[in-house]
Amino acid sequence: MSPPSIPRRSLVLGAGLVMGAPQLVLAQGAKPRVTMKTTQGTIVIELEDKKAPLTSANFLRYVDAKAYDGGSFFRAARSEWAPTEGTIVAQPPAKSRPFAPIRHESTTMTGLSHVHGAVSLGRFAPGTATSTFFICLGDQTFLDAQPGQPGDNLGYAVFGKVVSGMPNAQKILAQPTGGETKFADQKDEWLKKPVIIETLRRV
Repeated sequence: MSPPSIPRRSLVLGAGLVMGAPQLVLAQGAKPRVTMKTTQGTIVIELEDKKAPLTSANFLRYVDAKAYDGGSFFRAARSEWAPTEGTIVAQPPAKSRPFAPIRHESTTMTGLSHVHGAVSLGRFAPGTATSTFFICLGDQTFLDAQPGQPGDNLGYAVFGKVVSGMPNAQKILAQPTGGETKFADQKDEWLKKPVIIETLRRV
């Protein structure tokens, strides 16, 4: 089956300066959860800190720094064949300074997949990911690593899943698009009015 019109290498990162290396150690115990309050409602995310420890720790570093507060979901990449499916992409405010990029944890390493509700880290080349993340609505498994395929076949790094608030994620996906962007191939995906992340905190 042909994949939805979400370019594999265009779940883009935010721009900014580097702040340093990420803290990689997470506390023992249950899987960490975070609550994200947006102008379209609340979304709760559970992190796969055992399967994707580096990416989970990186995300929590931004959460603990309150780096996502005032950020936004700025892009809604809807499937051409199923408009209620696709990805919604978020990043910290433009003034935010990202931490150092992290090593790529591919889905072949973690055993995770871009299924409905998966939360994954955006990137350009492998090893460039910082703070941009996206949520899958509907299965988007073509974003998984594709060993044996030519070119950049490492996919994106899934590190969590939405455990509450998928209807609110759906509302974000349904927001009007056609906003300004320098990426010509994404002009029909950028939100006219970004959905603001008011707060993002550990539960």
